[in-house]
Amino acid sequence: MSTVPPDVVYPAELEADVPTACGVMHVRPMRPDDAEALVEFHERLSAESKYLRFFNAHPHLSAAEVQRFTHVDYVSRLALVIESGGTIIGVGRYERLPDESDAEVAFVIADAYQTHGLGGLLLHRLASAAAERGIVRFVAETLPDNRPMQAVFRDSGFGVEARFKDGVVHFVFPIAR
Repeated sequence: MSTVPPDVVYPAELEADVPTACGVMHVRPMRPDDAEALVEFHERLSAESKYLRFFNAHPHLSAAEVQRFTHVDYVSRLALVIESGGTIIGVGRYERLPDESDAEVAFVIADAYQTHGLGGLLLHRLASAAAERGIVRFVAETLPDNRPMQAVFRDSGFGVEARFKDGVVHFVFPIAR
C-alpha cells in the first residue's frame, strides 16, 4: 500500500513489467513506504558499488538520506526502482538543478544484476519521465574507475559529452531523442 502524501500525485503510468536479460522486472516510482526496502537494498550492495555510487565509503544510509531518497515529488525529483520478486535490485533518480531545464541523474544496480542492461533501462525510463516534466538535459558524474556506468552513458544513444575534471568524469547530454 502506498503512503504517498495527499498533495503529491503518484505517477502510476510509470509502472511497468519490463522484459530484460535477467527476466521480467517490475519498474515503478519510489514511494515513502520503500524506506525499509531501500535500506536493505543498500546493505546488500558491495563496498565497491557503494563507493562508486557515493564517491566514498558509505556503509549505511542515514535516516536523513532514506527520508530524502524515498520522499520525492515525482516532478523535480523522481526515483524509480527495479524489483525482482518484490525485492529492490536497482534504483535510479534524477533531481532538477536550479536552472530548471537540467537534472542530475544517478543510479545503482545490485551487484548480481550489473552489466545486464538494467542501468540503461533506468536511464531511458528516467529520461522519458524527465522530458515529459520539462527537463531537457541530464548531467552526471562518475569516478574514473566506474567504467560500467560510463559505458551506460556512452551506449545510451543520447548525444553524450564527457570531460574529466577534478578527479571526476562529468557527463552532459540532451535527453530528447
